Amino acid sequence: MTSVTRLSCLTLVCLCSQLLGSRAGAASSASTSLWGKKLQFRARPCLWQLQRGAVVPELEELTACMLLNRTHGSGWTGFDYKPPGGGPRVLGLEGTGTQTSAWLFGERHDLARGLKLNEWHAVCLTWSGRARRLRIYVNGANEYDAAVSPGLPRRLALSGTLTLGQSHFINAGGEVQPVSGTDLLGEIGLFRMWAREWSGEQLRGRSCADGDVVRWDLSQWKNNCPPEPDHRLQCAWSLYKVNMWTFKVNSTEPGNCSVSLEEVTRNWLENIFPHNISVHNILVSSPSRNCGVVDNSTALPTQQYQGSRALPNADSVQCFSCEFYVEVDPAANVQDVQANMASLLSSSFSHSLTADPESISVLPVEFLPAVTEPPPTVSSRAQTETNPTQSPQANPTNTSTTGDPLEQNKTLVKPDTFFRVNLTLRVYGSPTNPKNSIKEWVKKQLEVNGTVIVLNLLIKENVGRYNCTFHVQDYSQNSLAEIETFVTAALTSGYETDSIVIQTMDVAIKHIVPANCLEETTSTFYGTYIWPEAFPQVNQEMGCREPESERAFRLCKLDIETDTTSWAKPDMKQCKPLVIISDLKNITVTTGNAAEVVDVIRDLVDVQLGESAELSSSQLDTVVAKLREVVDVGSITPAVGADIVNIVADILVSKTQMAPLAGFVLNLTDRVGNNMDFQDKSISITAPSMALAMINIDENQFSGITFGASFVSPHLSPQVFFNPDTVDELLPDTNATICLPSELNNFFPSGERNTTRVQFQFYGTDDLFQDPNITNSTQSSWTLNSFVVSASINNSRISNLKDPVVVCLSHRTIKQPEDTVQCVFWDFLKNGGQGGWNGAGCETRSLSAHETSCRCDHLTHFAVLLDVSRTHISGAQSLILTVISYLGCGISSIFLGITLLTHLAFEKLRRDYPSKILINLCAALLGLSMLFLLDSWLSSFSNYSLCIATAAALHYFLLASFTWMALEAVHMYLALVKVFNIYIPSYIVKLCALGWGIPLVIVSLVLAIDKDAYGSIVPEESAAALQSAEQFCWLQDDIFFYVTVVAFLLLILMCNAFVFVVVLIQIRQMRANKQSTSRLSSLHDLRAVVSLTVLLGLTWSMGFFSFGPGKVFMMYLFSIFNSLQGFFVFLFHCLMKENVRKQWRIFLCCGRFRPSEYSNWSRSATAGGKKNHLVNCDSGASDNTSSVRKVSDSSTGSTPGHHQGA
Repeated sequence: MTSVTRLSCLTLVCLCSQLLGSRAGAASSASTSLWGKKLQFRARPCLWQLQRGAVVPELEELTACMLLNRTHGSGWTGFDYKPPGGGPRVLGLEGTGTQTSAWLFGERHDLARGLKLNEWHAVCLTWSGRARRLRIYVNGANEYDAAVSPGLPRRLALSGTLTLGQSHFINAGGEVQPVSGTDLLGEIGLFRMWAREWSGEQLRGRSCADGDVVRWDLSQWKNNCPPEPDHRLQCAWSLYKVNMWTFKVNSTEPGNCSVSLEEVTRNWLENIFPHNISVHNILVSSPSRNCGVVDNSTALPTQQYQGSRALPNADSVQCFSCEFYVEVDPAANVQDVQANMASLLSSSFSHSLTADPESISVLPVEFLPAVTEPPPTVSSRAQTETNPTQSPQANPTNTSTTGDPLEQNKTLVKPDTFFRVNLTLRVYGSPTNPKNSIKEWVKKQLEVNGTVIVLNLLIKENVGRYNCTFHVQDYSQNSLAEIETFVTAALTSGYETDSIVIQTMDVAIKHIVPANCLEETTSTFYGTYIWPEAFPQVNQEMGCREPESERAFRLCKLDIETDTTSWAKPDMKQCKPLVIISDLKNITVTTGNAAEVVDVIRDLVDVQLGESAELSSSQLDTVVAKLREVVDVGSITPAVGADIVNIVADILVSKTQMAPLAGFVLNLTDRVGNNMDFQDKSISITAPSMALAMINIDENQFSGITFGASFVSPHLSPQVFFNPDTVDELLPDTNATICLPSELNNFFPSGERNTTRVQFQFYGTDDLFQDPNITNSTQSSWTLNSFVVSASINNSRISNLKDPVVVCLSHRTIKQPEDTVQCVFWDFLKNGGQGGWNGAGCETRSLSAHETSCRCDHLTHFAVLLDVSRTHISGAQSLILTVISYLGCGISSIFLGITLLTHLAFEKLRRDYPSKILINLCAALLGLSMLFLLDSWLSSFSNYSLCIATAAALHYFLLASFTWMALEAVHMYLALVKVFNIYIPSYIVKLCALGWGIPLVIVSLVLAIDKDAYGSIVPEESAAALQSAEQFCWLQDDIFFYVTVVAFLLLILMCNAFVFVVVLIQIRQMRANKQSTSRLSSLHDLRAVVSLTVLLGLTWSMGFFSFGPGKVFMMYLFSIFNSLQGFFVFLFHCLMKENVRKQWRIFLCCGRFRPSEYSNWSRSATAGGKKNHLVNCDSGASDNTSSVRKVSDSSTGSTPGHHQGA
């Protein structure tokens, strides 16, 4: 009787159709989910911003993840978060083609790698305010890990504004407005944000979990462009959290109902859900009869019903909020689970409960909460050790997992629909690749709506026709007739462009039902895995044995020939082998497992290098020995050969000591090239710092061949080039070339496959070529100055060639004029079999400072050595000198400008001859400094005419500066030594003609004789005035340089030195004639000596003494004093001059602080007429000592005493 009473309590009264709604309502609710959809950002404006109601809390740590696909190579913005009201960017992600940048509280953190075009990238940014740590993950790899500044905030701003795809600002009305210029041209998917800092392993384990701060749901976003479906963005997940409002119709049967509402809900959910869905942690609120407006105090805190549907017979209806978790086994795509669960929960069944479809929320979560209920009673999953996530349950063909008719209850996971299509086409026009055009057309026609995938497309040409065979996979759940109609219409519509016309001749469509891939056990180096049954074209996923956080994959592949399914090779890239390198000794290599052994070796090497950054000597010996076994077991495929080359390259770029086994490794790479079996005429394999290229040649048609390699970075793969002609110089954009003569035809042996194979190798590192006489000797002055290139023919020994092998190698360090280079080859027998460099049989021809040509009579590994015994300036010191020069010239330019401005602004300061000469000297020095600073930038435009003009202008201002220094010395000599009355008409005009005219004549002659004497160069160390490692527009002809620069400067410096000595003598005599010498007078004389040295440019003479042991020291003095010459001119001839300071005080000060505008100096300076004497015009000077003092002061920047005479 009790059971009858209990059953009566669960008896349900059917609700009318207005109450229950239809499945269309559920579909509408599910449409707010963005899972399986993407945001398309094209040229038209598209703004996605976070709704005002979706508040970002004040976070102390966070994780933000998104999928991003760039379709154009411009700069881009992933997302942009700013504080309320605008301001600097608090959090964001942006980038260019070459780098990715994260913004955190106004600071930019750059990741030196870009995101490839037309590829989806998973990018995650994690931050912790407590740990002060920022990390960036790209495709699961930790690409950036850095500590942030201690001064940055520890909390994220509350309720900020967030946009996707572009940056933004807040206008005066408080509206979000896009910022143009860095808009993303591409696609975004799965943007989520969590209030926790996830680790790398946690991120991989939560790849499909939705965010707890920002969800990938349309209800949280405001937009002006709709999302688009994309079947590539499917994500299979097992754990979900469901929130909803539920209606309960009270039973009309009397009785004592003792079953709780939670138990009623559990029974209802277990009844409507398939058996592969288990329910956990059900929480319900108290029921209420007021279902239009529910008292929120009785509801769950995360839900409040805002019902809008009509409720007939409301007295018998109660509603309550419900929250529970479900686990779907096997895992299914999130968007499918959301749609199907919404449909099941809101469907009309013969029960007392149903859910409001507009309130259903199905979110994928990271994990299930702690169990607060009895274990679920409904679950038919088969638990396995490795936790498979994709294994459908077999059901009767006419019933669902609940036992209800299939038309009432559809399962969440079922196989897709497959067809085999045979298509006959005609192609008209002249396409460059008809098969590619056909492939693109077929995919474009069928994959237009995102529910169809074209698989296994085969195209064969047959007498003007093309026969195409492929599979069609459809997951739209349409009927067979609808799918066939769509495929037929799409493939018979034809296609026409300017270059091609595709006409369909015949279409045959056949529905196929491939079987599932059955459960299979595999034993590999990664452990034993039991792969559960899987649907066709489903990529089965399992947990790795080690590490458990990673996943292994295996595709149930559909075969185009037989229309049957079979398991593909497992993808174990994320799993670690359960063996270590030393276990390789126990593996026997055969022709059947050679490829798998190489895969294991590569994985083991990657793991070891990831943990310790190097292999021990025993590990290296084991790896090399096992790779030799693989090569010796028989012919190897190009894929296996590429894996071996990559293993060797990975070891080379690590810190592993390769010298003891260098010979074995070089022999291994040679054997790889000789034993590789490939179908094409040539093949090349590249890896970081290493490249192999093989070409099969016809002995009867061989007339020589040239191989070239281009290398940019040790972390990038070189590019290789073949040229059928013989080239005796570097090919364009290459670092090494080797040209083989036609005489090699006499040495061709027969290969193992009756072919003659020429093999080339390139090494961008010298780890395999460690000569103990060079690397371990402190007395050796030789160093390797090029990359290494080699050539061989079927592993034969080639020597004593009459026509030499020509090897052209670019220098890694620019050769200086005093340096010596030597062509060498690697002698395997030298140093007791350890190997070493040998120059026998090679002739060296130095082509330029950048490259050397070698002519050798044999084939082996070639390189260029550099003798650095006479080089004393290292790269670091050269960089320091460059920084000093640029910094000094920048400072001088500023103060020279101030000096010119001062003398041009105050007319009283430029009345005498010394001031006018000083103005011209400052103008020349300013032009020289400015052109020196701009030269590298102007040369970067690679404009021939601009570079010549820049070099000529720099040459002109250098000569003008020294010419005015010489004129300053001449005027000083006339004023100080020739102290009798001299009158020279138009004195300043004549000085200007000489000061600016002589340099103009010299530069004009150089341009008239050979304008190509100017050009872009990398300056030598001997060009002391032009220290720079960048391209520089300057004199590149040595004859013109030594005649018009070195000789000219040397002549002027000698004359100025003579005048300087005469001035010192006069000052000495002046001090001897004076009765007493005070300390102040001595300081004044010292200042006069220093200022004269600067004014006459005597510091430039240090460039002529930059040789011998003191070369580096003199170079530093030269760079410091000469780059700061303009600053010293300002210091001694502007700042320390009393009359200059008085003029500035008159201009700037007022009241009692302002000096009188008239003074003894001003009256004296204006007393004379127009025709005054050149010298000896000091009013008030009565004795010779005073006269000498006045003249010296005038020259050194004190009180002027010369009147205007021009």
